[in-house]
Amino acid sequence: MTTYKDSGVDLDIYAESMSRLPKLVRRTFSDRVLRLDGGFAGLFQLNSTTARYTNPVLVSCTDGVGTKLKIACQANRHDTVGIDLVAMSVNDAVCCGAEPLFFLDYVAMPKDDPDLLEQIVAGITEGCLQSGCALLGGETAIMSDLYQPGEYDLAGFCVGVAEREKIIDGKAIQSGDVLIGVESSGLHSNGFSLVRKIIADGGLNVNDFVPELAQTVADVLLTPTRIYVKCVSAVLEQFDANANITGIAHITGGGLVENVSRILPLGRSLRIDRCWDEPRVFSWLQRLGNVEDSEMDRVFNRGIGLVFVVRSTIADEVLSLISSATGFRTWGIGHVQ
Repeated sequence: MTTYKDSGVDLDIYAESMSRLPKLVRRTFSDRVLRLDGGFAGLFQLNSTTARYTNPVLVSCTDGVGTKLKIACQANRHDTVGIDLVAMSVNDAVCCGAEPLFFLDYVAMPKDDPDLLEQIVAGITEGCLQSGCALLGGETAIMSDLYQPGEYDLAGFCVGVAEREKIIDGKAIQSGDVLIGVESSGLHSNGFSLVRKIIADGGLNVNDFVPELAQTVADVLLTPTRIYVKCVSAVLEQFDANANITGIAHITGGGLVENVSRILPLGRSLRIDRCWDEPRVFSWLQRLGNVEDSEMDRVFNRGIGLVFVVRSTIADEVLSLISSATGFRTWGIGHVQ
């Protein structure tokens, strides 16, 4: 008799994998989550959440981790890429002034692996805790014909809420507005196809120690993406959206100029002052791979993970607030022309 196990899916191991997840997921729950154990969907109550919103608008984002997962697989370290997964979506959501509400994940694997899945989901729940959102549900897909042994893929989906009249869309940006850059934790989750080529061409593997960085290759490359939810929340609690905070940009693929330019009104341009302290990982990769400055700028965040566009009259206050509320380093990195 032919069984599902013969095709590569072991339902007994799958059951073990699923049994490990509820304790992780439940730690992200708040009183806004309605329990539906064994149900087919996640339930999230809007009443208490949106009580302070007069005209609430739901905001949705989706993203993945990309080929940074290749590094995780090579290093056999899977407890941080879940943070990356959450960060890449929630950091987009807060750019319009939204409050993240809940998150959904999708994990695709060649076979059931309870230990691996537990590590991944532990990272996802850590990202949700940092973001103040609930992990409301997810899907684990076992597809032996699509993924090679030792590989997997992740996708994530965030839903948030914003007050319609306070949505930050960049239309209020004016000439003279100041750009405030908030430090990244490193590479975040972009440009890893280039990163992996540089590492491979340089004859390095993930366990090699890099003296100038005082870390292994894996330590450096698997540093999780910084989550900016609490940073944005602190700023918007103190300063009015659009009147004072006129734009927010998440710096991902495309680099600083391209991502900030996305929110500029027609006819406006940027003047960037390269005054911040760039993490050494970027100069190390640039030398190792002999990469031109212009290519580095197009691919990587270069040390700035989020940019606020603010009125010049409050720039110093915003810089001080972010530093005191989050401990993140910030710089005035230019202005709008």
